[in-house]
Amino acid sequence: MTMRSIQSSVRRWLRGLGLGSSPVPLAPAAPAAPAIPTGKRSINLALQGGGAHGAFTWGVLDALLEESDLTIEGLSGSSAGAMNAVLFADGWMKGGREGARVSLKAFWTEIGKQMPAGLMAQHQDDRVGLSPLGMMLYRWSGIFSPAQLNPFDLNPLRDLLVKQVDFDRLRQHSPVKLFVGATQAGSGKLRIFREHELRVEVLLASACLPRIHHAIQIDGEAYWDGGFSANPPVAPLFYHCDSRDLLLVLLNPLERHGVPHSLSEIEARTSELAFTANFLGEMRMLVQAIGASATATAVLGELEQRLLQLRFHMIDTRELATFHQSDTKLLAYGPFLEQLRDQGRERALAWLNGPSSAVGNRSSIDVEALFG
Repeated sequence: MTMRSIQSSVRRWLRGLGLGSSPVPLAPAAPAAPAIPTGKRSINLALQGGGAHGAFTWGVLDALLEESDLTIEGLSGSSAGAMNAVLFADGWMKGGREGARVSLKAFWTEIGKQMPAGLMAQHQDDRVGLSPLGMMLYRWSGIFSPAQLNPFDLNPLRDLLVKQVDFDRLRQHSPVKLFVGATQAGSGKLRIFREHELRVEVLLASACLPRIHHAIQIDGEAYWDGGFSANPPVAPLFYHCDSRDLLLVLLNPLERHGVPHSLSEIEARTSELAFTANFLGEMRMLVQAIGASATATAVLGELEQRLLQLRFHMIDTRELATFHQSDTKLLAYGPFLEQLRDQGRERALAWLNGPSSAVGNRSSIDVEALFG
C-alpha cells in the first residue's frame, strides 16, 4: 500500500470510530478532578475483555497500582475490560491508589459468590471447569433465546454495579480518561462512551452477550457486547491522550497451536475469533500506518506525527493453560478468580521489573512482528 492509500484508510477508520481525521481532544462535559498527579512515567491501558478471565486484569491493575511513579492517563475496554477500567476510576476517585485496589477486590470478590457450586467441577489434573449441569445450561443458551431463558431480564450484575459505582460523581470527576466500547446491534458499529456519559446501562451494554442477556437500550439504540467491535479499543487512547505509551493487557492468546476438531472446540474457537478479529485488524492498521509514516518523504501531519511517537507494551496470558479453556470464561468461582488474579499480578510484576523500563523511551514489544 502507498502512503496516500494508508493515510486514506486510517482516516476512514478513525471517522468510523467517530474520531474525525485529526487528533483534536474532546471537550469534557464537566471538569475532571486532578486526582492523579503527573509522575515520572505515564501510560494508557487497553484492557481486553473475556468474562471471568477478566480477573487476570484485576491482578495486573493491582500490581500496577503499587508502582508509585507510574501514572495512568487513560483506560479503554469492552466487557470485563470496561468493568475493570470503571472500577479502577471509581475506586481512585474515592480513595486514590488504595481505593482503586479496594474497588477491584470488592467487585471480583462479590462476582466470585455468584456461581452455584453445582455448576463447577474439579478435574483430575486439578483444573477447574463447568460441571455437566453447567455445560448443559451453556448449550441451552445456543438453543433458546434470552427471551425464553430469561424472560424477566434478570441481571445481578446491574445491582452489583449500582451498589458499588458512584456513576453520578464519576461522570463529573473521573480521575482518568475512560473509553468504554459497546456494539450497536443493528449496524455492528462500535460506539465509544466517554467518562462523562457513564451510567450503569453503558457497562451492561459493553458486557451484553446476546446469547444470555437481552440487548441493552441506550437512547433508543440496542447494544451488544463491545467485544464484537473492539476488544479492546485502541485508537481512542492514542487519539485523545497525551501519553505516547500504550500497554495492552490481553486475555486471549495471540496464537493457538493445533486445529480444533470437536464441535465444542470449533464453537469455542470461532467465538474467540469473533471477539478478537476487529482488535487484530485495528492493530494491523496502526502498524501499517506507522510504517508508512516512517518512510514518508512528504511533510507529516499531526496524525502521522502522533503515530510515529507511539510506544507499545504488552502483558498477556501466553503459556497459561487456563486461558486455553474457553469454558472457564464463565467460571465466576471465587478461588478460581483469585488464581487468575495471582497470575495477573505475577505477569505485571515481571513487566514492572523488566520491560517497563522502556516506558517513555521505546516500545518493549515488536509490534510489527506481533500484529503486522
